[in-house]
Amino acid sequence: MLIHSYHPRVGGAERQVAALIPGLLAQGVAVDVITRRHPGLASYEQIDGVPVHRLPVPGPKPIASLAFTLTALPLLRRLRPDLIHAHELFSTTTTAVAAKRLFDYPVVVTLHGGGGFNEIVRLQKKALGAYRLSVFAKTVDSFVAISRELDAELERIGIPPEHRAFIPNAVDTDHFQPLPHREKMAQRSALGLPDVPLAVFTGRLAPEKRLDRLIAIWPDVRQIHPEACLLILGTGTEAARIERAAGEGVRFLGQVERVLPYLQASDVFVLPSEREGLSVALLEAMSAGLSVLATDVGGTPDVIEHGVTGWLVPPDAPEVMRDGLLTLLTDADLRTRLGRRARECVVAEYSLPIAAARLTNLYTRLATVITAQAAPCK
Repeated sequence: MLIHSYHPRVGGAERQVAALIPGLLAQGVAVDVITRRHPGLASYEQIDGVPVHRLPVPGPKPIASLAFTLTALPLLRRLRPDLIHAHELFSTTTTAVAAKRLFDYPVVVTLHGGGGFNEIVRLQKKALGAYRLSVFAKTVDSFVAISRELDAELERIGIPPEHRAFIPNAVDTDHFQPLPHREKMAQRSALGLPDVPLAVFTGRLAPEKRLDRLIAIWPDVRQIHPEACLLILGTGTEAARIERAAGEGVRFLGQVERVLPYLQASDVFVLPSEREGLSVALLEAMSAGLSVLATDVGGTPDVIEHGVTGWLVPPDAPEVMRDGLLTLLTDADLRTRLGRRARECVVAEYSLPIAAARLTNLYTRLATVITAQAAPCK
């Protein structure tokens, strides 16, 4: 696996890779992780039995990207993998494509972004991006899209169906489980949370999450539910600005090691993003049986059917988001019904064993095809 960052640094892609690896190991796939070395982290360690190689990336971005590739190539030659799986279309994919050309390793690339600023669009806006994208398109054996939107983007740039796979993100549905009402109330008490209508957001406090919109409508929500409380879990570049803008009834809890208790204690999960790939935080909330309100962007409509498995709202209509939140906070029966169906959906289609099996099948197919192509004529 080639990925920009890895545990203990967190983000959607990092969390997804870390969650998938045990399932891949259970399928008989041995995994090494190659990533960038960040300050305070060891250059090599084993995490849950998985070798993690952290490479130095000195200097500004172009130099750091080149350094990553030049350092990774000798390591990849020594490891002699059956296949390279790179995450995101940047230096990791550049490295994987170079390794394929030098050592003939099959390459899989997963796209994680979403919306009008996804990885493909970002590359196309750069001076050499279109050229790099054309090289990737000709060289990568299979692109993995985590959402239908990203799959359509791959089709738009000419990637044929035989070189595309749709494998959405997944979560540990055995871990992320709902609690009965009595235990839910006990969980609130244990966390020091009040027995009031509770909404929760978990994730990076980044501009694209548009927490400013959620904060802006919260006073209107409290006009109807004066005791309602909004919990915000996570850190990021927007933290200080969002905290300054927040009014009464908003709690910032920072980076929390275990988000599950807070999901189990809450009534509604809110995802107000203006763009998404397929949010792992959303899947975790649904798996925990929480009713969810989310914007209709990226991979979110792949998993949420409005009024059935959740509540979809337009990304640029704060008043619709406000009304949706009020509906969910007011109607306990609706919350229960949506939460139950949300969990059923995630268990059926977005569990880690299902995603690991899909990836293993892709790896096996590619390795078999490559081996057959390399076999000598008789």
